[in-house]
Amino acid sequence: MQHEVITKINPVPLHQLIKHDRGMITMSDDNMMVKQIHATHAPDGREFDVKPLFQLVEDILNRATPGVDPLISAAQTRIETSDDRTNQANFIALLEALSFTIDRISCEIAYKSLGGGDAHATTLSIFNLLTSYSWEAKLVLTLSAFAVNYGEFWLLAQIYSSNQLAKSMAILKQVPIILEHSGQLKPRFDALNNLIKAMVAITRCIIEFKELPSMYISQDVPALATAMTHIPTAVYWTIRSVVACATQITTLTSMGHDYWTSATNEAWELSTMAHKINSILDLLKKQLTLCYQYIDDKWNAETFQMLLNLFESIHIDNMKILRALISPKDDVQPLLEGSTKRRVNIDVLRRKNVLLLISGLSISQDELSILEQIYNESRVHGNRMESQYEVVWIPVVDRSVVWTDIMQNRFETLQATMPWYSVYTPTLIDKAVIRFIKEVWHFRNKPILVVLDPQGKVVSPNAIHMMWIWGSTAFPFTSLREEALWREETWRLELLVDGIDPTVLNWVKEGKFIYLYGGTDMEWIRKFTTTARAVASAARIPLEMVYVGKSNKREQVRRCITSITTENLSYCWQDLTMVWFFWTRLESMLFSKIQLGRGDDDDSMLREIKKLLSYDKEGGWAVLSKGSFVFVNGHSSTVLPTFTEYNLWKDDVPPKGFDIACMDYHSKLHSDSQPCCRFEFPSEIGRIPEKIRCPECLRIMEKYMTFGCCHDENGISALY
Repeated sequence: MQHEVITKINPVPLHQLIKHDRGMITMSDDNMMVKQIHATHAPDGREFDVKPLFQLVEDILNRATPGVDPLISAAQTRIETSDDRTNQANFIALLEALSFTIDRISCEIAYKSLGGGDAHATTLSIFNLLTSYSWEAKLVLTLSAFAVNYGEFWLLAQIYSSNQLAKSMAILKQVPIILEHSGQLKPRFDALNNLIKAMVAITRCIIEFKELPSMYISQDVPALATAMTHIPTAVYWTIRSVVACATQITTLTSMGHDYWTSATNEAWELSTMAHKINSILDLLKKQLTLCYQYIDDKWNAETFQMLLNLFESIHIDNMKILRALISPKDDVQPLLEGSTKRRVNIDVLRRKNVLLLISGLSISQDELSILEQIYNESRVHGNRMESQYEVVWIPVVDRSVVWTDIMQNRFETLQATMPWYSVYTPTLIDKAVIRFIKEVWHFRNKPILVVLDPQGKVVSPNAIHMMWIWGSTAFPFTSLREEALWREETWRLELLVDGIDPTVLNWVKEGKFIYLYGGTDMEWIRKFTTTARAVASAARIPLEMVYVGKSNKREQVRRCITSITTENLSYCWQDLTMVWFFWTRLESMLFSKIQLGRGDDDDSMLREIKKLLSYDKEGGWAVLSKGSFVFVNGHSSTVLPTFTEYNLWKDDVPPKGFDIACMDYHSKLHSDSQPCCRFEFPSEIGRIPEKIRCPECLRIMEKYMTFGCCHDENGISALY
């Protein structure tokens, strides 16, 4: 009789308790098991938030992990630091309601472990206890029951040496002996820890499925439907793993040293269970990722439509618009103030004219330095209307690319140089906002400057061209203001060089003859400058010449500047930013016209701009002026012959004047030999015209798709 009682209370070895696991793990069809657990599943509709209880259990299991530093997650930290008395009270009430169920599960596991019950039968008995609960609740309640005993075991192990009560209890549970042989037991502890981590991970994953927002995803979505068919199996194997882990602890505390040091299969059996759990977890994670993608796409589509509706509505100020663009997640301080580098609230922009500088991290130093110069000049006279605007940098980055330290450093470097407001971090800009910026405002890669009035209405889809051409004079940067400025303009030298070099503007005021020229053919440059000076000397006219480079091939331009300066051929802009700005302004004149829908007008000024841009793609060129008056805008093939053939038209200089005589002869040469015209519109500029008229013959130009490389990492042009 005594022998019979001892047999009942001695725990059965783990490899016997889970002896059927290998067969079940290798089975390709778990239909029978699934039917059995579905037969026990009859939720009564009463649900509770399992998250707080799971966080508590996770905290216990993490802190109890032997030989590993506690992994205290943000969620667990909230448990320790929460001051929300209502939530704490609710949690305590929840524990009071669930404590009986948790104790019953704990007793069921302990009894079956001691009694040597079959693992599958023990698992089904737990399912029967939890019939009325949801799948994730079954998991969390079972893990809670396990955490009580497992946490108690390791709590005694951690404090028994300093607490007499703990020491006495630890001795009863053989804790000191177990720790003495921890080296021998390490494989088993490692396997146990790995299995517990897998159990916690799959529970967390299943809870995430439960928390998916029903307004954005339903169970008929394939990814969620697939997951729901696998969740019962996942719950079964997790609870079965709990039984295995509990049996392991019971074996350690109930059997003698000789027994548990001789058992060699336990670590392998636990590892097999962990492999099973992790395999199911991988499958569920894939489906969860698909679910999040589905929700993200649906949310982005909804947010995108909301943005469209928002910009079509009338508002009393710009706050709704700016919050939707910059702070959709209700970040309290989404902006970094430029001068103080302190985070500020978006309210600093309330009812102001706001210029949204939208760019990637590839925005050039040339662009930033000129924008900063214009911005700072407008701030010198703070009471002027031209200063009544704020600039906000919105960095647009590709969310599909992993954010690296190099990208973060680049972002911080750019942000540090900006005197205006900037979004504190690119992650504040939602995907839907990026889609809106690209699809509605036609942002590709080059910077744009979208202007919002004090009510948040878009008054210019891109004022960057206006800013380059006229600076703060273009305030309030509306399309109406842009059209008005164009009506005031004429084809004159100041249009080309305004805001770049005061030296040239002084020559204009003095009424000198001024030749702007460009290209990278040094042989042509030498011939042109030498011949032009000889003709000017013969005609006795005051001449100044300025080399303005080329819209690309920065390094070749640099070498040309060095040669021109060394050989004293003419005046040069030593600062390549000035060269960049000259071409950027010129290109902006064309794009400004295109943006206003005037890119194909029969406009003499626009034709001259187009000619100059086209000549730049086809070799050398020169613009000749007397003061403001531009009398020749020609390609190298006609300008140089005009001067080399000076003897043929020098007799017209006294009656007509040098400028008119030169213009007439050049026109004759030009009509005899018109160079081809070519424009290049890279896809990254956003707005590409459907058609464009040739500035020479006025025909509609043919359209080609080209690929080009100038072997120049630091191209001068912002657009090429």
